[in-house]
Amino acid sequence: MSIQYLIDENLPPLYQEQLRRYLPQSTILMVGDPNVPPKGTLDPEILLWCEQHDFILVTNNRRSMPVHLAEHLEKNRQSHGIFVLRKKFTIGEIINDLVFIAQAGDKNDYQNRITHIPL
Repeated sequence: MSIQYLIDENLPPLYQEQLRRYLPQSTILMVGDPNVPPKGTLDPEILLWCEQHDFILVTNNRRSMPVHLAEHLEKNRQSHGIFVLRKKFTIGEIINDLVFIAQAGDKNDYQNRITHIPL
């Protein structure tokens, strides 16, 4: 199965639009879309949804996401990965890395860890 992204609600919709443009065969969803967690869902619940539906979370939550992931893993849960966006990079640079990962990466490379994007 290919890499699927769930984009955090705090990111601009432009991320979803551009990823869908460059990855038309991939599933790119955003918190608040139909059949995904609604806006305002707590991060631990989003991690659980991502685990159950085989999605990598894309977020700019650098502060609390490491804590949420640690707590998630302590409960013997799994994560397909979390991509945390670095500050001071353009949307284009971030999109390029996310597209590259989706095209060339193995989703198992990101399990149970946080990866900062761009790489």
